[in-house]
This record gives sequence, C-alpha cells and structure tokens, in this order.
Amino acid sequence: MPRTPLVSVLAAVLLSSACAGSPDPAGPQPAPAPPAVSSASAGSAPVGEMSGIDLVFLSTMVGHSERTLQIVRSSRDRVRDDALRTLAAAIEATEADELAAMRGWLPTTGPGASAAAHHHEGHGDDAALDRLRNAPAPDVDRVLREVLADHQRSAADLARAQVGVGRNERVRDLARRIEQSRTAEVDLLGGTP
Repeated sequence: MPRTPLVSVLAAVLLSSACAGSPDPAGPQPAPAPPAVSSASAGSAPVGEMSGIDLVFLSTMVGHSERTLQIVRSSRDRVRDDALRTLAAAIEATEADELAAMRGWLPTTGPGASAAAHHHEGHGDDAALDRLRNAPAPDVDRVLREVLADHQRSAADLARAQVGVGRNERVRDLARRIEQSRTAEVDLLGGTP
C-alpha cells in the first residue's frame, strides 16, 4: 500500500523550515524562526510559544487522528479477532485523548490561527477507508490491519520529522510519544515499522 503523499509534503515543509536560509559568504547563518504564536494569548491551554512548523504539525496530526478514529470506528462491529478489537479500542482511546489536547493547543484567534486552520482537511486516504468499509466479512481483520498499519506508519513518520525540526518542547514531546506509540502499533498490527 503506498504511503500518503501528505507525509512527503509535510516532511518537506518541516525540513525546509529547519534548513531555510540563504548562503552567506561570511559562513552559514541560522535560519530565521517562523513567527511564534503564544497559545496562551489565543485562549487555549498554555504550551508556550509555537512556531509555524509546530502549528502545521499539530494541525496535520489533528486531521490524521480524525482519520484514525474513522478507520477504527468504521470496522468496530465487524472485527472478529479479539486481540485486534482490543488494540483498535486502545488506539481509539489514545487518539481521542491526543486529539482533544492538540485541538486545545491550536490557536483559534490571533496571528497563528490562520496558520493552524484547515491544514488537516483532505488528508485522508478515502480509497483505503472505502476498501475497509467494503471488505467482505472474512477479510475485515486483514484489511483493517493493512489500512491501520499504513496509516499509523505515516503518523510515526510525521512525528519523527517534527521531533527533528519542531521549536516548542511540549509539541516535540508529543511528537516523540506519537512516534513511539504508532511504531509499536504498526509492530502489533504485523506491519514493518
């Protein structure tokens, strides 16, 4: 199953933000940081100053988690394997909690609101979700494992990129936890992390 092109796009954005800057004959200069946004001034739970790259990551992960919830909920009543059902329920609970936290960290007003808004729309793989929804009963477990493993692998890749370039330590800590948990989930689903 091919990885979502979003991973490539976000990784490029994350890496280009970290590597931005023009050559200077006097030697390399640090890239200017994107404008910082205080989530405290935006009315959400204080997480400190957030750069544009932190906002893009959070916004993208909001969309990714929303899609994860669609995936696990669309097959909840059709899964036959008890261990897979338990894993899907754990994934649902974890991502619902993370989703609430990330939404609370994203600004809804102020200069960072436009940077955070709508980055998560359209990030789903409708073909994979349709494949799962249309899977015959005997194939649901296998298709769920494949679709969910591919989806969680993409989340781990996004989080890994954020750890390398993020500016806000709390957001980077969340990214570390996401990378670790999604990699473990892929392993449990039988996919290659």
